[in-house]
Amino acid sequence: MDEEIKFYLDEAEESMGKALEHTTVEFARIRAGKASPAMLDSLRVDYYGTPTPLANVANVSTPDARTLYIKPWEKNMVGEIVKAIKNSDLGLNPQTDAEGVRLNIPAMTEERRRELVKQAKAESENGKVRIRGIRKDTNDSLRKLQKDGASEDSIKDAEAKVQKFTDAYISKVDEVLGKKESEIMTI
Repeated sequence: MDEEIKFYLDEAEESMGKALEHTTVEFARIRAGKASPAMLDSLRVDYYGTPTPLANVANVSTPDARTLYIKPWEKNMVGEIVKAIKNSDLGLNPQTDAEGVRLNIPAMTEERRRELVKQAKAESENGKVRIRGIRKDTNDSLRKLQKDGASEDSIKDAEAKVQKFTDAYISKVDEVLGKKESEIMTI
């Protein structure tokens, strides 16, 4: 029984780590006024009929804090990259030159910053909900073990550890949210 309890605890901690990672990735997609290649991670480009991640067909660099420069490895991809950017929900206006595509990131208004903070808070709440769901599933599994003969004390200890994991990962989500909020609100 102890091995099964350890298995559930390890699985819970690993899943909570993945939930935190996912939340961090979602935060990276929230534009904070500075140009970041991560803003384009979800962008797919039509590469000879196949939707392909932008990173697989071009190099993305940040020449300065407000500009992204996309240099495709094949010059004929410039048009496809422009089309993908215009069809995306990024709200950016691509400018082309002979070598690639330039994206100027506009400065954000106070109102837009507040909207992004709300979006970040919603994303952090989603992460917390995922973590709490993992706690619930793990505790349910532990209670089934108790019905199957595991001692009540060992199950209570395991549930306490699950709660510790939950508290730790929720505070990590709050920490990441705090950093993202200050990044968004910094002009």
